[in-house]
Amino acid sequence: MTPTTGTSASWSAAHAKLHILLRQQRLLPKDSHILIAVSGGQDSLCLARLLSDLSSKWYWSLGWIHCDHGWRTDSTENAAHVVKLAEAWQIPVRIELAKGLAKTEAAARGWRYEVFERVAREQGYSHVVTGHTKSDRAETVLYNLIRGAGTDGLGTLRWTRPLSLAACLAQGDNLDIKQSQAITLVRPLLDFTRAETAHFCQDQHIPVWIDSSNQDLNFRRNRIRLELMPYL
Repeated sequence: MTPTTGTSASWSAAHAKLHILLRQQRLLPKDSHILIAVSGGQDSLCLARLLSDLSSKWYWSLGWIHCDHGWRTDSTENAAHVVKLAEAWQIPVRIELAKGLAKTEAAARGWRYEVFERVAREQGYSHVVTGHTKSDRAETVLYNLIRGAGTDGLGTLRWTRPLSLAACLAQGDNLDIKQSQAITLVRPLLDFTRAETAHFCQDQHIPVWIDSSNQDLNFRRNRIRLELMPYL
Protein backbone atom coordinates (compact mmCIF):
# COMPACT_ATOMS: atom_id res chain seq x y z
CA MET A 1 0.00 0.00 0.00
CA THR A 2 1.15 3.53 -0.77
CA PRO A 3 0.10 6.73 1.03
CA THR A 4 -3.25 8.00 -0.17
CA THR A 5 -3.11 11.34 -1.95
CA GLY A 6 -6.69 12.22 -1.01
CA THR A 7 -9.08 14.65 -2.67
CA SER A 8 -8.47 18.29 -3.39
CA ALA A 9 -10.74 20.13 -0.96
CA SER A 10 -10.63 23.45 0.82
CA TRP A 11 -9.63 23.37 4.49
CA SER A 12 -12.77 23.61 6.61
CA ALA A 13 -13.57 23.88 10.30
CA ALA A 14 -14.27 20.14 10.29
CA HIS A 15 -10.81 19.41 8.88
CA ALA A 16 -9.20 21.54 11.58
CA LYS A 17 -11.35 19.99 14.32
CA LEU A 18 -10.48 16.43 13.35
CA HIS A 19 -6.80 17.22 12.79
CA ILE A 20 -6.51 18.68 16.30
CA LEU A 21 -8.59 15.88 17.83
CA LEU A 22 -6.40 13.19 16.25
CA ARG A 23 -3.35 14.78 17.82
CA GLN A 24 -4.96 15.23 21.24
CA GLN A 25 -6.44 11.73 21.42
CA ARG A 26 -3.56 10.03 19.54
CA LEU A 27 -6.06 7.99 17.58
CA LEU A 28 -4.38 7.33 14.23
CA PRO A 29 -0.57 7.51 14.21
CA LYS A 30 1.40 8.64 11.19
CA ASP A 31 2.07 5.97 8.55
CA SER A 32 -0.94 3.90 9.69
CA HIS A 33 -2.76 1.60 7.27
CA ILE A 34 -6.43 2.45 7.81
CA LEU A 35 -9.54 0.58 6.66
CA ILE A 36 -12.61 2.84 6.63
CA ALA A 37 -16.09 1.33 7.00
CA VAL A 38 -18.19 3.14 4.39
CA SER A 39 -21.95 2.63 4.19
CA GLY A 40 -22.49 5.52 1.80
CA GLY A 41 -24.37 7.57 4.40
CA GLN A 42 -23.43 11.03 5.63
CA ASP A 43 -21.40 9.98 8.68
CA SER A 44 -19.15 7.45 6.95
CA LEU A 45 -18.65 9.66 3.88
CA CYS A 46 -17.83 12.65 6.06
CA LEU A 47 -15.21 10.55 7.84
CA ALA A 48 -13.87 9.08 4.59
CA ARG A 49 -13.49 12.51 3.01
CA LEU A 50 -11.85 14.06 6.07
CA LEU A 51 -9.33 11.23 6.40
CA SER A 52 -8.64 11.31 2.68
CA ASP A 53 -7.99 15.05 2.79
CA LEU A 54 -5.78 14.73 5.88
CA SER A 55 -3.85 11.68 4.66
CA SER A 56 -1.06 13.70 3.03
CA LYS A 57 -0.30 15.31 6.42
CA TRP A 58 -0.31 12.00 8.29
CA TYR A 59 1.14 9.72 5.58
CA TRP A 60 -1.68 7.21 5.93
CA SER A 61 -2.59 4.44 3.52
CA LEU A 62 -6.37 4.23 3.21
CA GLY A 63 -8.88 1.68 1.99
CA TRP A 64 -12.65 1.28 2.18
CA ILE A 65 -14.84 -1.65 3.18
CA HIS A 66 -18.57 -1.75 2.40
CA CYS A 67 -20.82 -4.47 3.82
CA ASP A 68 -23.98 -5.33 1.89
CA HIS A 69 -26.49 -7.10 4.14
CA GLY A 70 -28.93 -7.61 1.28
CA TRP A 71 -31.74 -6.27 3.45
CA ARG A 72 -32.92 -3.65 0.97
CA THR A 73 -33.94 -3.85 -2.67
CA ASP A 74 -31.51 -1.03 -3.45
CA SER A 75 -28.51 -2.53 -1.62
CA THR A 76 -26.73 -3.39 -4.89
CA GLU A 77 -27.14 0.19 -6.11
CA ASN A 78 -25.90 1.41 -2.72
CA ALA A 79 -22.73 -0.67 -3.08
CA ALA A 80 -22.23 0.59 -6.64
CA HIS A 81 -22.52 4.16 -5.37
CA VAL A 82 -19.76 3.50 -2.83
CA VAL A 83 -17.53 1.95 -5.51
CA LYS A 84 -18.08 4.93 -7.81
CA LEU A 85 -17.06 7.38 -5.08
CA ALA A 86 -14.02 5.30 -4.12
CA GLU A 87 -12.87 5.27 -7.73
CA ALA A 88 -13.39 9.03 -8.02
CA TRP A 89 -11.36 9.60 -4.85
CA GLN A 90 -8.75 7.01 -5.90
CA ILE A 91 -9.24 4.83 -2.83
CA PRO A 92 -9.16 1.00 -2.99
CA VAL A 93 -12.51 -0.48 -1.97
CA ARG A 94 -13.72 -3.93 -0.96
CA ILE A 95 -17.40 -4.96 -1.16
CA GLU A 96 -18.58 -7.84 1.05
CA LEU A 97 -21.99 -9.45 0.48
CA ALA A 98 -23.71 -11.35 3.28
CA LYS A 99 -24.40 -15.00 2.46
CA GLY A 100 -27.76 -14.88 4.23
CA LEU A 101 -30.09 -12.35 5.79
CA ALA A 102 -29.26 -11.53 9.40
CA LYS A 103 -32.28 -11.96 11.65
CA THR A 104 -31.38 -9.26 14.17
CA GLU A 105 -29.46 -5.99 14.38
CA ALA A 106 -26.98 -7.66 16.71
CA ALA A 107 -26.33 -10.49 14.24
CA ALA A 108 -25.81 -7.98 11.43
CA ARG A 109 -23.39 -6.00 13.56
CA GLY A 110 -21.48 -9.15 14.48
CA TRP A 111 -21.09 -10.11 10.82
CA ARG A 112 -19.90 -6.62 9.85
CA TYR A 113 -17.20 -6.54 12.48
CA GLU A 114 -16.09 -10.06 11.64
CA VAL A 115 -15.68 -8.85 8.04
CA PHE A 116 -13.76 -5.77 9.19
CA GLU A 117 -11.27 -7.88 11.10
CA ARG A 118 -10.84 -10.50 8.37
CA VAL A 119 -10.30 -7.97 5.58
CA ALA A 120 -7.98 -5.86 7.74
CA ARG A 121 -5.83 -8.89 8.48
CA GLU A 122 -5.85 -10.09 4.86
CA GLN A 123 -4.81 -6.69 3.51
CA GLY A 124 -2.47 -5.53 6.25
CA TYR A 125 -4.47 -2.73 7.85
CA SER A 126 -3.51 -1.72 11.39
CA HIS A 127 -6.70 0.25 12.13
CA VAL A 128 -10.38 0.00 11.25
CA VAL A 129 -12.37 3.23 11.57
CA THR A 130 -16.12 3.76 11.73
CA GLY A 131 -18.24 6.90 11.44
CA HIS A 132 -19.91 6.77 14.85
CA THR A 133 -20.74 10.26 16.07
CA LYS A 134 -21.62 12.02 19.31
CA SER A 135 -25.27 11.47 18.32
CA ASP A 136 -24.68 7.71 18.07
CA ARG A 137 -23.02 7.72 21.47
CA ALA A 138 -26.10 9.31 23.07
CA GLU A 139 -28.43 6.87 21.30
CA THR A 140 -26.29 3.92 22.38
CA VAL A 141 -26.49 4.95 26.03
CA LEU A 142 -30.29 5.07 25.79
CA TYR A 143 -30.39 1.79 23.86
CA ASN A 144 -28.35 0.00 26.51
CA LEU A 145 -30.37 1.44 29.38
CA ILE A 146 -33.65 0.45 27.72
CA ARG A 147 -32.50 -3.13 27.24
CA GLY A 148 -31.49 -3.35 30.89
CA ALA A 149 -27.76 -2.67 30.86
CA GLY A 150 -28.10 -0.32 33.85
CA THR A 151 -25.21 2.01 34.63
CA ASP A 152 -22.87 -0.24 32.60
CA GLY A 153 -24.58 1.16 29.51
CA LEU A 154 -23.14 4.61 30.23
CA GLY A 155 -19.61 3.57 29.25
CA THR A 156 -20.14 2.51 25.64
CA LEU A 157 -18.63 3.76 22.36
CA ARG A 158 -15.10 4.58 23.40
CA TRP A 159 -12.65 6.29 21.06
CA THR A 160 -10.70 3.08 20.54
CA ARG A 161 -10.77 -0.59 21.43
CA PRO A 162 -9.14 -3.79 20.22
CA LEU A 163 -10.93 -5.36 17.27
CA SER A 164 -11.34 -9.13 17.43
CA LEU A 165 -14.04 -11.63 16.63
CA ALA A 166 -14.80 -12.12 20.31
CA ALA A 167 -15.14 -8.38 20.87
CA CYS A 168 -17.21 -7.94 17.73
CA LEU A 169 -19.80 -10.51 18.72
CA ALA A 170 -20.07 -9.03 22.19
CA GLN A 171 -22.51 -6.20 22.71
CA GLY A 172 -20.13 -4.14 24.80
CA ASP A 173 -16.52 -2.98 24.65
CA ASN A 174 -15.40 -4.39 27.99
CA LEU A 175 -13.59 -7.59 26.99
CA ASP A 176 -10.02 -8.00 28.26
CA ILE A 177 -8.09 -8.55 25.02
CA LYS A 178 -4.38 -7.86 24.68
CA GLN A 179 -3.75 -4.89 22.42
CA SER A 180 -0.90 -6.72 20.67
CA GLN A 181 -3.30 -9.43 19.51
CA ALA A 182 -5.81 -7.11 17.91
CA ILE A 183 -6.28 -4.60 15.15
CA THR A 184 -7.45 -1.30 16.64
CA LEU A 185 -11.01 -0.10 16.09
CA VAL A 186 -11.16 3.71 16.09
CA ARG A 187 -14.16 6.08 16.14
CA PRO A 188 -12.70 9.47 15.16
CA LEU A 189 -16.03 11.32 14.90
CA LEU A 190 -17.25 10.88 18.48
CA ASP A 191 -16.92 14.63 19.04
CA PHE A 192 -18.98 15.42 15.90
CA THR A 193 -22.78 15.53 15.84
CA ARG A 194 -24.90 14.13 13.03
CA ALA A 195 -25.83 17.71 12.13
CA GLU A 196 -22.14 18.51 11.64
CA THR A 197 -21.55 15.55 9.33
CA ALA A 198 -24.62 16.51 7.30
CA HIS A 199 -23.40 20.09 6.97
CA PHE A 200 -19.94 18.92 5.92
CA CYS A 201 -21.31 16.65 3.19
CA GLN A 202 -23.53 19.44 1.90
CA ASP A 203 -20.71 21.98 1.98
CA GLN A 204 -18.31 19.61 0.19
CA HIS A 205 -20.97 18.50 -2.33
CA ILE A 206 -20.60 14.84 -1.38
CA PRO A 207 -23.41 12.67 -2.81
CA VAL A 208 -24.86 10.82 0.18
CA TRP A 209 -26.80 7.58 -0.22
CA ILE A 210 -30.11 7.76 1.67
CA ASP A 211 -30.67 4.49 3.51
CA SER A 212 -34.42 3.91 3.67
CA SER A 213 -34.00 1.37 6.48
CA ASN A 214 -33.00 4.23 8.80
CA GLN A 215 -36.69 5.19 8.85
CA ASP A 216 -37.89 1.66 9.67
CA LEU A 217 -39.43 1.75 13.15
CA ASN A 218 -39.15 -2.03 13.45
CA PHE A 219 -35.55 -1.39 14.48
CA ARG A 220 -35.20 -0.31 18.11
CA ARG A 221 -32.33 2.07 17.38
CA ASN A 222 -34.46 3.87 14.81
CA ARG A 223 -37.30 4.26 17.30
CA ILE A 224 -34.84 5.81 19.77
CA ARG A 225 -33.42 8.14 17.11
CA LEU A 226 -36.72 9.20 15.56
CA GLU A 227 -39.19 9.09 18.44
CA LEU A 228 -37.19 9.60 21.65
CA MET A 229 -34.12 11.72 20.87
CA PRO A 230 -36.10 14.72 19.51
CA TYR A 231 -37.62 15.19 22.98
CA LEU A 232 -34.30 15.19 24.84
